[in-house]
Amino acid sequence: MSEAADLPLWAALLVSALVLVGAGLTLIGSYGLLRLERFYDRIHAPTLGSSWGTGGILVASMLLFSVLQTRPVLHEILIALFVTVTTPVTLMLLARAALYRDRTEGNADVPPMLSKDVPPTQNP
Repeated sequence: MSEAADLPLWAALLVSALVLVGAGLTLIGSYGLLRLERFYDRIHAPTLGSSWGTGGILVASMLLFSVLQTRPVLHEILIALFVTVTTPVTLMLLARAALYRDRTEGNADVPPMLSKDVPPTQNP
């Protein structure tokens, strides 16, 4: 990339810091996926890592190309929007499917039901 030499020092430092923060958050989410034991514990860490990690890297990309092209480059906002919307929705679908499966199979490792989810008792 020959234009990288034209990048001001302040922008290079800020872009580098944002990429490192984004990559670090993604790494922490991956580490949480490996270290946590139960499925219901593990589904949360990678979701936060991917959302916030992707956000840091996308902000760095927006800053880098906006400075290099001397105009706002905002198409990364669409990527951030898709990642931010699809990752939590996928998490909820996976968690609900696993919860339904585990409750129908009678597994003891299932989180307890909330009181509003419990059907009312029948009075004789």
